[in-house]
Amino acid sequence: MIKKIIWATALAIVVAVAFVVFANANIKSVASNKLYNDTASIPYNKVGLLLGCSKLLSNGYPNLYYQYRIDAAADLLKAGKIKYLVISGDNGRKEYNEPEDMRNDLIRRGIDSSVIILDYAGFRTFDSVVRLKEIFGQQSATVISQQFHNERAIFIAQKEGIDAIGYNAKDVVKYAGFKTKQREKLARCKAYIDYLIGTKPRYLGEKIRIE
Repeated sequence: MIKKIIWATALAIVVAVAFVVFANANIKSVASNKLYNDTASIPYNKVGLLLGCSKLLSNGYPNLYYQYRIDAAADLLKAGKIKYLVISGDNGRKEYNEPEDMRNDLIRRGIDSSVIILDYAGFRTFDSVVRLKEIFGQQSATVISQQFHNERAIFIAQKEGIDAIGYNAKDVVKYAGFKTKQREKLARCKAYIDYLIGTKPRYLGEKIRIE
């Protein structure tokens, strides 16, 4: 009995590791030719999807992931490579509002507020991408985040029938971003599981037209 338990445990570990490796490699492959690092080469899309994150870290310091995403979104808009920007993030608590924080900082960068649309129900990347199609009616878009995040978003977009490309915001140095990169490996597994079990966004709601 003990040997059977050991073998079963070993097999489960091997299967789990194989799944993590497969999910991460496949998602990277799906997005491999859809990522851009400069505004000169990226194609035009009417709508950009800026994926939200917290402005500050838990220790109160500025979140560089946030700052670099704001930089990237501003660059795309100023270069005329997107016309509208959907900011999708978490607004689950009264004192916490990712979309409005990002909008306010973009306005400070000189971006016209009329081209910014807020999605307050982007609690997960999955929700943000699905809602881009189901609520905002978009069949194509430029996703804006760090490369590792864009890769997963593009994978989800492909599953949803959205023709998406990614504009890579500057990444955070390896040491500071180590925990985030490790969480991303599990998040990619979750992306597969979402489709296996038929996950739906937490909220949908009324459609919002983007002219």
